[in-house]
Amino acid sequence: MAQGTVQVTHGGASRWRRRSGEYPTLGAALAVAGDGDVLSVSPGTYRENLVLRHAVTLRGPEGAAAGSVRIAPLDGVALTVRASAVVQDLYLEGADRAAPALLVEEGSPELSDLRVHTRSASGIEVRGGARPLVRRCTVENPAGVGIAVLDGGGGVFEECEVVAAGQAGFSVRGGHPRLERCRIHHAIGAGIAVTGEGSGLEALGCEVYEIKGSGVQVAGRAAARLTDCSVHRTSGDGVTLDTDAVLALAGCDIHDIPENAVDLRSRSVLTLSRTTVRRFGRNGLSVWDPGTRVEAESCEIHDSTGDYPAVWISDGATASLKSCRLHDVPDALFVLDRGSRADVADSDLTQVRNTAVSVSDGATARLEDCRIREAGTGAWFRDHGSGGTLTDCTVDGVQTGVIVTKGADPVLDRVTVTTAAEAGFYVSAAGRGTFTDCRVTGSSGFGFHVIDGCRSTLTGCHTERCARGGYEFAEDGPFAEGCTGDEPGTRVAAEAVSGAGARPGVRTATAVQDVGERPAGADGPAPLPEPRAGAREAAGTAGRGSGEVLGQLDALVGLESVKREVRALTDMIEVGRKRQQAGLKAASVRRHLVFTGSPGTGKTTVARLYGEILASLGVLERGHLVEVSRVDLVGEHIGSTAIRTQEAFERARGGVLFIDEAYALAPEDSGRDFGREAIDTLVKLMEDHRDAVVVIVAGYTEEMERFLTVNPGVASRFSRTITFGDYGPHELLRIVEQQAEEHEYRLGEGTAKALLEYFTELPKGPAFGNGRTARQTFESMVERHAGRVAQLAEAGTDELTLLFPEDLPALPTPC
Repeated sequence: MAQGTVQVTHGGASRWRRRSGEYPTLGAALAVAGDGDVLSVSPGTYRENLVLRHAVTLRGPEGAAAGSVRIAPLDGVALTVRASAVVQDLYLEGADRAAPALLVEEGSPELSDLRVHTRSASGIEVRGGARPLVRRCTVENPAGVGIAVLDGGGGVFEECEVVAAGQAGFSVRGGHPRLERCRIHHAIGAGIAVTGEGSGLEALGCEVYEIKGSGVQVAGRAAARLTDCSVHRTSGDGVTLDTDAVLALAGCDIHDIPENAVDLRSRSVLTLSRTTVRRFGRNGLSVWDPGTRVEAESCEIHDSTGDYPAVWISDGATASLKSCRLHDVPDALFVLDRGSRADVADSDLTQVRNTAVSVSDGATARLEDCRIREAGTGAWFRDHGSGGTLTDCTVDGVQTGVIVTKGADPVLDRVTVTTAAEAGFYVSAAGRGTFTDCRVTGSSGFGFHVIDGCRSTLTGCHTERCARGGYEFAEDGPFAEGCTGDEPGTRVAAEAVSGAGARPGVRTATAVQDVGERPAGADGPAPLPEPRAGAREAAGTAGRGSGEVLGQLDALVGLESVKREVRALTDMIEVGRKRQQAGLKAASVRRHLVFTGSPGTGKTTVARLYGEILASLGVLERGHLVEVSRVDLVGEHIGSTAIRTQEAFERARGGVLFIDEAYALAPEDSGRDFGREAIDTLVKLMEDHRDAVVVIVAGYTEEMERFLTVNPGVASRFSRTITFGDYGPHELLRIVEQQAEEHEYRLGEGTAKALLEYFTELPKGPAFGNGRTARQTFESMVERHAGRVAQLAEAGTDELTLLFPEDLPALPTPC
């Protein structure tokens, strides 16, 4: 059925053929048309299945409205092209879920200005040896694939648009198309999918966006090249490669991706040049599996919106970055697992919230002529077998320049660290490393800080203006030769190494302070660094005896059982010391404590006094208090928790480490929560440095009972628990009286009785603050008193100092 006519203008030279004619159907017109003929279709809807077998021109009328000629059969393929025909200005509709709307099987036809609106298997399908030139065509197929090129098909697609697809927007399987300035959007599946051995695609200046799935997918030994293309706003990864896929991206922009911007695995190979990756939720580049490889040159990866490394390399994969920029990301480069390797040259890693370069689980990273700036940690070689090289690199404006831990053994040559907030180079926990001609300038901590007897090698290194000193080495630690520093009062002396582990001809450097810097014979560690933001440190009161401090403890309101426990511990320690002086064995006293009870019951105050008592007895060197909580110990990414916990422990050396709400380190249903790492690290430090620090953990009674079960070593380290009971009404009254006396106020007639009644009736819910509640009550009374007295024309001493029952705040309404 046709709703128009078809005019056929014959192009043949034979005088026996009519030059033109009109036909009621497209089928009738095609039956008489031959090569070179032109079929002009009048507006209307044609319910026909058309097959073009000759090189004809099939077009809608000139000047007609778009979509005025509709080819819309009830089933089957709307238009099949098997010749080098020309098709223009038609509107195709398909309704067969098993067939395409437009099928190109042979020849090199020219298809232009077509609109394909269908609910079929595919909008346009090219197969066999067909090589069409497709221009300015639009495909909308919410039921299937937008455009499919299959089984040896090819062709060029210029300025085409897939506006919706129920599956892939543009699918290639066994074909080799070229796309120029095409737009593919609102597909469910991949925007572009190239799959299968022998499949290939080249795209120039194309845009893929608003995809529910991956933007570009290359898999199964397929290959593709994208130049000056944009991929953005997908629900899955931006670009994925799998199973021996090969992809080249040149001048592309991949952005606003909630998952990995580019993910490749299973021996896939990716080449990037002049490509930008930005605003991604997981990894910018995610590279997995042996044989998988990335080569990037002059690329930029920045502005992560998630908490994952910009470049992730694992499971034996490799990546090479040259002249690249990585910035504004949580971590820049993470290399994990034995066989994984990253080679980075002439690149910038800046504004990194955590670690710029992280190497672990036996992986390798090689950086040459790179610049790392404004990062938490410049480079971190984390564990045994992990290593690589840093050559001619600069690290500036970081928390710590380079960290080497747990047996890692990198080689650093001519690496310069400037303005580190902590150490320039930090080696601990059996880390090693070879440092040659390295330099640290303007560090707020040590230049080189090597602890735990780590056997690092330093040759020709130099430090300048390091606040805590150029070199801090553990005894029998690193080997050093020809190292210098210009810090005031510090020189580096070389001494021959002897004994186990000595190397012939290698010398060890030890930090030596000039006469006058410290008293002769003074022992103990160098001054401690400033506490990290969020942590609090309180110094002990120098020179106070244990009796004076115990007197201050006795003056605290209530806490009778706590006072008895502390006195018992003090007596045990004091008698033990006297027995040792008399040549007798002293009973072992567990000094680490658990404080349980509600907030505001004086736990922090008692911990501080306990440290002072131990210092006065000579058990601790300083007796200062370092107060931390979960936020000060637990890092944001793998491995950072151990270093934070170790730093807190170092700050507390010679005093008390007080961990408030310690149960938060082991939350219920914690999964892979990093708090467990803090506990494990803490237990090991308490064992390795058992006489250096007293650790007190505190929190609610029930939660602390659970905390003591999370690690087998926790309960054994904390064998004594002191319970801080809630204050009673009389004790709360006494705290208010102390506050009033301290601030020069007095309780008027009836006020004490009113306070007792107030504290008796006060709801004691989970948020009840005990001592804090008493202080807050006093502060409220002072405010109400001020509001009352301010109304008086004249106020004498009594009016200015007396607090009355009407100054009490109203009782809170129970929840």
